[in-house]
Amino acid sequence: MNTKKSVKVEDVIVKSSPAAAKPLSKPVKVTPPVVKAAKPVVKSAKPVAAKVVKAVKEPKETKVAKKPKPKVVRDSFTMPQSEYQKITEIKEIGLKAGLQVKKSEVLRAGVIALCAMNEEQLKTALSSLDKIKTGRPNKH
Repeated sequence: MNTKKSVKVEDVIVKSSPAAAKPLSKPVKVTPPVVKAAKPVVKSAKPVAAKVVKAVKEPKETKVAKKPKPKVVRDSFTMPQSEYQKITEIKEIGLKAGLQVKKSEVLRAGVIALCAMNEEQLKTALSSLDKIKTGRPNKH
């Protein structure tokens, strides 16, 4: 027998068995079954209904689709000095009324006003304009 204090289980089985002429090819490892401990039940002071409310997520607000911005077009035009001065006068009238308007807003309002006219009024307004040469003015 072995005189060592620590003896392997396989050695004891092999040496103690009567038919131990043949050594085992592989030692068998026996593992004990793992038993999971139950989680302790903790009672809270909060009511159960409060936990349910927190567990349910509120639906996010749906985003309202924004109106697509219209494309902006840049353009140039030619007009007589007297009519160009009218834009400044309209801007001054707007300031007296408490509105700060830009040149482009004055021109856009004019286009909308022309669109609101009937055929006869539009013909009268457009025929009263002086005909000017189109394109860029000559450099002096």
